[in-house]
Amino acid sequence: MVRKIKAKLVLRLRAEGFSGRAIAAQGMSRHSVAAVIDAADREGLSWSDVEDLDEQAVYERLFPGRGEHVSVHAQPDWGQVHRELARVGVTLKLLHGEYRDTCHATGAPAMGYDRFCKNYAHHVLITGAASRVGHKAGQAIEVDWSGKTMTLSDPLTALPAARVYLFVATLPFSRYAFVEPCLDMRQDTWLRAHVAMFTALGGSVPRIVSDNLKTGVIAHPREGEVVLNDAYRELAAHYSAAVLPGRVKKPKDKASVEGTVGNIATAVIAALRGEQYATLAALRAAVYERVEAFNAEPFQKRPVSRLGVFTAEEQPLLRPLPVVPYEIATWVYRRRVQKNAHVVYEKNFYSVPYTHIGTSVDLRVTDTTLEVHAGQQRIASHVLAPPGVVNDYRTHQVHLPHGGTYQPWDATRVREWAARIGADTTTVVNRIFESVAIDEQGLDAALAVLRLSRRYSHDRLEAAAGIALRAIRSPRYAHLRPILDTGQDQPHRNRQDRHLDRQQDCEQTAPAPTSGQGSGQASGQAGGYVRGADYYATDITSPSTSTGTSTGTGGGEEA
Repeated sequence: MVRKIKAKLVLRLRAEGFSGRAIAAQGMSRHSVAAVIDAADREGLSWSDVEDLDEQAVYERLFPGRGEHVSVHAQPDWGQVHRELARVGVTLKLLHGEYRDTCHATGAPAMGYDRFCKNYAHHVLITGAASRVGHKAGQAIEVDWSGKTMTLSDPLTALPAARVYLFVATLPFSRYAFVEPCLDMRQDTWLRAHVAMFTALGGSVPRIVSDNLKTGVIAHPREGEVVLNDAYRELAAHYSAAVLPGRVKKPKDKASVEGTVGNIATAVIAALRGEQYATLAALRAAVYERVEAFNAEPFQKRPVSRLGVFTAEEQPLLRPLPVVPYEIATWVYRRRVQKNAHVVYEKNFYSVPYTHIGTSVDLRVTDTTLEVHAGQQRIASHVLAPPGVVNDYRTHQVHLPHGGTYQPWDATRVREWAARIGADTTTVVNRIFESVAIDEQGLDAALAVLRLSRRYSHDRLEAAAGIALRAIRSPRYAHLRPILDTGQDQPHRNRQDRHLDRQQDCEQTAPAPTSGQGSGQASGQAGGYVRGADYYATDITSPSTSTGTSTGTGGGEEA
């Protein structure tokens, strides 16, 4: 009841000549009026001494120390409690339990949970500290494009001014801001701005709160799962984060960055409105400088700045960055694999395992590589063709059937084929190449010799090459073919066997005769009634089987 005594009013009425009973009639008890008069007499105070003081000061002069409450409970460090409450998962209930354990260990009396919460609320009210209910330190970052833009203009050229867009990011806990100027709002630019943001912060956070722009979010239905852009989802996963876009047409879901966008319009765009910048690098440096000054300015209702809160409380809680920064990737969907087991990207061809011929695959393209994905599985990876290169084939041999592909003929490959036949054949091929100015001029002649092994065996071609080398220094196809046709490479076989071999060779190469026609008619239809070398090489004892011809002596070898 003593606290309700209007001590200053009592002294004023007493100075005006009112009695104690008359003063009590103003709504105060006679005992309270008597206590004030006795205290004034004891302290020697009159109305003139307290006329300029307020009611609380007069009461403290008359009753020093009365009404002050001294808690018997141990008091924690409320500033430390406030900082700990900003950590992930920390609540007042947890902090009160730790406080109670400390008091039990030291033997000090501990206050109850209700008194603990009230004292913390009183501390927040006195110090003006912000409530931690809405945001936790190092838990989320909000990103968006600024609606206001800037321009690049060079007074020395007549080129039109280029528009510059501002990527804005804000940590909701400390309100620390990051701004990155960009020339466009495409997907790769959006991703590069995120990489620059995490690099500038020196860490990452678990949540990225974005708008529902198409470069990040494909679909955000009212019911069901959010469908994210593959590249944006990969970036978030690389930095151990998750993209949680705000609801459609609900800007309050990312109120921190929305407010920062407005502040940046004043702190950056308006502050640099009188400057001209010809390059993006120069503008970026100026924007960084203005944002740094903006973060260092104190809050209007708090003695600290965004930078101070970020450095002291939030930056130590950020997750460490990965060793390798994220490599920007662009996805190209539903590219069909051609029959040659290649897929086309920017007029260049990249091989795919031949089992995927005819199917549709997705391409993940970075600055240096191209990856081919079938569903969630990566099935091929290639070095990206340089800019300006077209019709270039990037092929892995294992992707093709039987692991092989067409190889052009060259001198090395021809010599390897000759070596598989024999030493004399190799000598013939080597001398063909020695007789020409460049190897390409001898390829046709050398291949003509080697292809004889397809009609005749390797052994026969090797023997014919040995015979030709004894007579001619550099034999060619025209020298080897007669040796093989006449069987000079097989002296141990008789003439009849060689004749049968030649007949079999002719039957394999000549077109088959039609029904009811003899060999003469067949040869006549094929090339006229002209007798070839085989006719004259016929043995004298062999009967003629040609229709309309008589048996006679052959010329040929006996002539």
